[in-house]
Amino acid sequence: MNTNPLVSTWETPYGLPPFNAIEPEHFATAFEAAMATHRTEVDAIATEPASPTFQNTVAALDRAGQDFARVAGVFFNLTASETNDALQAAERELMPKIAAHQSWLSLHEGIFKRVDELYQKRHELGLGGEEMRLLERVHLDFVMEGALLKGDARARYAAITEELASLFTTFSQAVLGDEAAFCLELKTEADRAGLPESVLDAARSVAADKGIDGYAINLSPSLVDPFLTYSTRRDLREHVWRAFKARGESCPERDTRPVAEKIIRLRAELASLMGYKNYADYALVDRMAKKPAAVDDLLMRVWKPARLRALEEQKDLEAIAAREGFSGPVQGWDWHYYAEKLRQERYKLDEAELKPYFQLDRMTEAMFDAAGRLYGITFKEIQNVPLHHPDARLYEVNDASTGGIVGVFITDTFARPTKRGGAWMSEFRGQSRNRPGGLEYPIIINNNNFAKAPAGKPTLLSLDDVRTLFHEFGHGLHGLLSSVTYNRLAGTNVLRDFVELPSQINEHWALTPQILKKHAIHATTGEAISDELISLIKKSEHFNQGFLTVAYTSCALIDMSLHQHPDPASLNLSAFEMAECKRLEVPEAVGMRHRLPQFRHLFADNGYAAGYYVYMWAEVLDADGFEAFEASGDVFNPVLAATFKRYILSAGNTLDPAEAYRAFRGRDPDVQALLRGRGLV
Repeated sequence: MNTNPLVSTWETPYGLPPFNAIEPEHFATAFEAAMATHRTEVDAIATEPASPTFQNTVAALDRAGQDFARVAGVFFNLTASETNDALQAAERELMPKIAAHQSWLSLHEGIFKRVDELYQKRHELGLGGEEMRLLERVHLDFVMEGALLKGDARARYAAITEELASLFTTFSQAVLGDEAAFCLELKTEADRAGLPESVLDAARSVAADKGIDGYAINLSPSLVDPFLTYSTRRDLREHVWRAFKARGESCPERDTRPVAEKIIRLRAELASLMGYKNYADYALVDRMAKKPAAVDDLLMRVWKPARLRALEEQKDLEAIAAREGFSGPVQGWDWHYYAEKLRQERYKLDEAELKPYFQLDRMTEAMFDAAGRLYGITFKEIQNVPLHHPDARLYEVNDASTGGIVGVFITDTFARPTKRGGAWMSEFRGQSRNRPGGLEYPIIINNNNFAKAPAGKPTLLSLDDVRTLFHEFGHGLHGLLSSVTYNRLAGTNVLRDFVELPSQINEHWALTPQILKKHAIHATTGEAISDELISLIKKSEHFNQGFLTVAYTSCALIDMSLHQHPDPASLNLSAFEMAECKRLEVPEAVGMRHRLPQFRHLFADNGYAAGYYVYMWAEVLDADGFEAFEASGDVFNPVLAATFKRYILSAGNTLDPAEAYRAFRGRDPDVQALLRGRGLV
């Protein structure tokens, strides 16, 4: 009798993974079986005696590997959001094997020969638009993953990808280890001075998770930021700020810098094998930007006014600090504290007074409401279905007009030591109509790291938290509303600098009056947010934008510079970061949002390597796109929403992204919209 649930048929609601039966030791056997099946499927396609056709080669290849995708979907989601020692051990063992399997496929000569034969005569095949797009994407995938390499270069490419997979795991687990190890107990009233009730509630939950009777601060940004904003204890603010910035280099046995340096060297070698001058040139081949110069041009257009604005903001903060008797220069651990005081003075807007209006459950309803207004879908919570963690919640998503199921949406919103930091969307099953005998609709999950309130109290969100909630849900909608035939083209499988458009434009609907008046209900008084507060929120949108833009753009610029390093063999990560910050004249009190030793976007996988700029590239699109809704006089304009859904959310990668945007907007985007949106014009 087979007792491994991962290799059995899942007789579960919606075809969900049987979470309550899965153990870490099941993954090795499951991956071994799934990879063997995948190899058999691929070899059968490669040795098909009939001449290659789109159906017997490209469509068949897209259909292959369903068992592997199913097991991988569970594995990668659990290692990110609910890990443990046994699962981390399995991750260290399995990641090189998974990378080797993926290299085996990308370097499969028999398959590539058939794909290449079709590609060379693609205009003679009479293919439809989606089929042509799939053939071209699959061919490019093979080429960019080494299919044209020969002999020793081919073997070295495979070895590099396998070693990188192991290094990514080491880096991620080290940063998570640093985050889990930190704990600042707030033992006395003096330690808690200045902290509003919402922060104390979150600190009480952190303490309870660590078995402490009292209050504690961890390194979740959802708790670090408000602590830095309200704590009157400058010494404790400095302690928390330094710990947060030192992740990845604070503990010798978890020092990520040698790991990151090795990753950069291997990426440079890989790019050289592929015939590129550096890794940035290689990575940008399959991006909208195409060349590093285009990225640098956009970033520097924003960097210069943002840096000047940040310096002006610093002077304003030092002025208010001086009035309170503090004469020293504002440091990183002071910025949030004095910025909040200045915001209250300038806009009469107190984050602590705002938070009770942003209850997590009501803001979740708000994002569902906005999606329903725009795209005609409904969300129904389904309870008593086993999930990967008790805090996770599951919703059935339906088409409001037909009642048909669109997909399944899971939320996992709270920070915990077993979950990596940040916020992200993922999937347990992607949308596809090329999955034989399987369910076509997707299972999407959004992960956030909000500070959880104690039992019986509502979790309250900051304005930034609300934007993050809607941001990740934008990715979720991209996955849920996908309506394409092929796995490779579905959902968020688009160019990296296009994938942030659905998420970033969705943030705009979070703070619209229509949504706030209905869902921003005070947790204590039960009153709806006032028109006055909504107006103040709108007026304060550009506040602190110099700081926020510099903190992000410095990371994007340094990422691009790092992946164009002229001599990676000599790279010293700390010295490089310091030199780059000096070259760019990054204001010391602002710094980088993510320092290199903890920069998971760059070193947890290859996805955002030479690609952290994509948020700003997509912001040009989202700012310009939302201006279309505003100009129409109705931010929920049904015609525009239907067009956006058709060409952006539902189209996946069936269209070139520039063409898709033009189909929605009627023209190319205007970069000035980004500057207007950030108040930097």
